[in-house]
Amino acid sequence: MSTRAVEAAYETSPKRTSAPGHRPAPGPGAGRRILRAVALAATLPYLALKAAWLSGSRIGIPDGSVLLEPGPGLILANSVTLAMDASVIVLVLMFTRPWGLRVPSWLPAVPAFVATGLLTPILTGFPGQLLVRALDLGVDGPAKAAREPFLDPWVFTVVYTGFTIQGLALAGLFVPYARERWGWRWQGAIGRRLPSPTGVVAGAAALSGLAVGAVLFYWAFGGEAGMGADRVAQFSTGVAVVTAVHGVCALAAGAGAVLLARGGESGARWPLAVAWTGSAAAMSWGLWMLVTSIGPQLDGGEGATAATRLAYAGQMITGLLGAVVLTRFLTSRREG
Repeated sequence: MSTRAVEAAYETSPKRTSAPGHRPAPGPGAGRRILRAVALAATLPYLALKAAWLSGSRIGIPDGSVLLEPGPGLILANSVTLAMDASVIVLVLMFTRPWGLRVPSWLPAVPAFVATGLLTPILTGFPGQLLVRALDLGVDGPAKAAREPFLDPWVFTVVYTGFTIQGLALAGLFVPYARERWGWRWQGAIGRRLPSPTGVVAGAAALSGLAVGAVLFYWAFGGEAGMGADRVAQFSTGVAVVTAVHGVCALAAGAGAVLLARGGESGARWPLAVAWTGSAAAMSWGLWMLVTSIGPQLDGGEGATAATRLAYAGQMITGLLGAVVLTRFLTSRREG
């Protein structure tokens, strides 16, 4: 059978949304073009700030901030985060250009998973923090008031607003891309359990998620054990909101893994979305916080305690276990 005949068969097949080898008509619609422009524009403030700091500018950095004396670690951190945000540009183009459907499957999937993980807590936590601020519910510790400011307040507003817009635009671009490229993987028969070893991994993800979630909720609702004196003094209602969001993500990773291991009896889409989002957030932020907690802190604090590092490691492990189940579920799907 010729290549053209194969492509025609895929185009008329009712069993798939898309399939390997299928090439949809090139060019996104007007809505996706608008989202592409919005996503690309949203990267500019963060990229501009990072580039300015790397070039020696002190824009947004107040007097007395430790950022005025950048060491190798800070330069490396700024370089890495600049590269991470620049990669969003490549991801946006991959989701909206014809060549994006021809690259190996893992190439868009891995950065999309990481981007989902890093942006989801911001998309949920940042509005919560704004609400807390609007209602005047935030209570800062005395040490926070006494310490020299780290960055001007407007920097956080600009940066996290940009991240929020990025996250919404990327989600709007990724969903149709995923439907075109991998939609057939969550269609077909529902309710077939995954092999027993995967069920064991899912159970471990659920137990780990429960443990991590319990610790994070304990801290979010006022618990102080294991946090360290400096973090207790710095803790605010805004920080509590973010901590609770990470707790929810850890629980979602475990719950999604169990649902997928059971075969997605209620339908594949929602368990898949829960597992993808929860696992990505738990693994990405757990790894990020664990790495950044090692060594001197940029804000001059005392650093993370053993308990907080253990919580970060738990987040990472929960997300990793959930990702294993997620991968096994997707690779096990067959044409209906």
